[in-house]
Amino acid sequence: MENTVLELKNVSKSFGKRKIIDNISLKVNSGEIFGFLGPNGSGKTTTIKMILRLIDSDEGEIKVNGFDNRKQFEQAMECIGAIVENPDMYKYMSGIDNLKLHARIRNIDEKRINEVLEMVGLKDRAKDKVGKYSLGMKQRLGLALTLLHNPKVLILDEPTNGLDPAGIKQLRDILKKISHEENVAVFVSSHILTEMQQMCDRVAVLDNGKIVKIEQITNSEEEKIETIELRIKDKTKAIKILKEKFEVDAKEEKDSLLVTIQTEKVPEVVRKLAIEDVGIKAVIPREHNLEEIFFDATEGGKNE
Repeated sequence: MENTVLELKNVSKSFGKRKIIDNISLKVNSGEIFGFLGPNGSGKTTTIKMILRLIDSDEGEIKVNGFDNRKQFEQAMECIGAIVENPDMYKYMSGIDNLKLHARIRNIDEKRINEVLEMVGLKDRAKDKVGKYSLGMKQRLGLALTLLHNPKVLILDEPTNGLDPAGIKQLRDILKKISHEENVAVFVSSHILTEMQQMCDRVAVLDNGKIVKIEQITNSEEEKIETIELRIKDKTKAIKILKEKFEVDAKEEKDSLLVTIQTEKVPEVVRKLAIEDVGIKAVIPREHNLEEIFFDATEGGKNE
């Protein structure tokens, strides 16, 4: 059963006469990595700041683990771990001493420190001064700080900025483990499409302050999503069948239809279309490419 830990309902925000966020709604469930994509200036960081109450929304409702972030601010924030800019830490102190300091401030049992160090892969370097850490190690220590109080949801704004490929992969693997093994929701903003493709379970595409698409990347290890190209004579009839029988919207291309559907349903779809005699010429698997989703949703990135 899905457990929603972050919900935005009809949220809007304006600065002066300019509407930055326009009536957006989304839900993020525990145990999933939810990507938040959009061109520069689309409103991603503004949305994150509203979730964290760094700024207030003009309209709408934001709930964290069921708590309204206006009316029940403290309870809502207790459920969040966030990295919006560079994490606060003392460079002259060791990694473990930074964690101990934060644990004492928040009255957290120090046993939790070893657990989070293990999660982020810093146990062997915990006694080194933070000033000697690489950028990737600092980012992982920041992640450990956010995990100390067992949050229900992590909010990360461009967490891979400045990291080399090895650091990006390491962070991605850690986030997947935290999400899927610890059942923590991860809400991550990024502009690196290939990275989001490999990391996320679902993505929302934000453009000009509006969510223009929410797309499933993968539902679980067993249940994959696939895009197929159907070269068909009678496209009109096929579109009607796909809509009525499978509740799937097909995208028309010049001589074919593009259909995004669960992999296990592909044989059933093809069989049904063949029975209905729509004139199938070819069935071609297409990579479920996040770059295509993004550029289709944002009209080729014209607004970037």
